[in-house]
Amino acid sequence: MKPAPFEMHLPTSVSEVVALLDEHGDLAKPIAGGQSLVPMMSLRLASFEHLIDLNGVSELNQVSVSGDSLRIGAMVRQSTAEHDPQIVKSAPLVAKAIPHIGHFQIRNRGTVGGSIAHADPSSELPAVALALDATIEAVGPNGSREIAAKDFFVSTWETSLIDGEILTGVRFPIWSGKCGFVVEEVARRHGDFALVGVAAAVQVDGSKVTKAAIALFGVGGTPVRASEAEQALIAGGISADLDAVGKLAAMNLAPSDDVHASGEYRKSVAATIVARAIAKALKEAQS
Repeated sequence: MKPAPFEMHLPTSVSEVVALLDEHGDLAKPIAGGQSLVPMMSLRLASFEHLIDLNGVSELNQVSVSGDSLRIGAMVRQSTAEHDPQIVKSAPLVAKAIPHIGHFQIRNRGTVGGSIAHADPSSELPAVALALDATIEAVGPNGSREIAAKDFFVSTWETSLIDGEILTGVRFPIWSGKCGFVVEEVARRHGDFALVGVAAAVQVDGSKVTKAAIALFGVGGTPVRASEAEQALIAGGISADLDAVGKLAAMNLAPSDDVHASGEYRKSVAATIVARAIAKALKEAQS
């Protein structure tokens, strides 16, 4: 199928994008890499009279480090983020998540900001943003604002962005010391949407786990932070019972059944891959 007719706009600045969104309202939609929007429009699951192409807005395509945070512009391609030296060094969890996203053709067009703004609950980068306590930068008709990742994801494909706002960048805190970062997921085939996945990070000091982050995806309408499991891991240190930590991470999950897997299966797998991911992260942190 083909999408319904639309008019394409080619702004070169964020202010132009915001003005176009304000002018056309619900009839307009920003398009970044288009890896989610184009198929939905082609299948007539979505229709917009105006598409606002973000590819000409150069200010959205920057990567920078300032103090203890890494900023990734919304239009940085996923394939770029996977190999960018600043991202690999300062936010390894981002770089490690990206090979799990679709196939290389998708990553060549897909963007970091587009993936997070699309808020697919089976997607890797929203879970990474939640795990690392990222800050989402947005600009709209009322100016700019910052949104904590924990407040950004509302439901399936729904975020706390308001009408006329666009995501302009994401700031990730930089972890220091001896750290390990791992992304694990189970999918029917490589490149498929994850049935269950986890983004995990640990920081160690000798036998102590001084910091832990665990976020699950594919198990609900949004990525899920496993805070109780994080605290159990910190309390137990490097000798913690990882199977128990995994079960704790999955304990309060309530994933739904679908044609791909049952909720019961997803919950069982979640416990297993959390334990597996933490084991790998601890090994990396101590090496």
